[in-house]
Amino acid sequence: MPQALKAIYRNGTFILQTAFELPEGTEVELLIQSPQVVSPPIVDVETKRQFLKSLIERMQQNPIPMNAPRFTRDMLHERR
Repeated sequence: MPQALKAIYRNGTFILQTAFELPEGTEVELLIQSPQVVSPPIVDVETKRQFLKSLIERMQQNPIPMNAPRFTRDMLHERR
């Protein structure tokens, strides 16, 4: 009988969010449910131009401060 389990994918491993005992070597089937909605690509040239212009304006209104700490490669990768 199928059972629904929740898991988070992290560092190449699915980590169960609920306790569940499975015999070693049990085969499972995963159904991926994306947490984000992905918008369809913008195909109209003028709409794409307007979108990019708006995006650049928002980025310019919220610049990264010059004294912001610099991230190292290790800081950008999750370590456990």
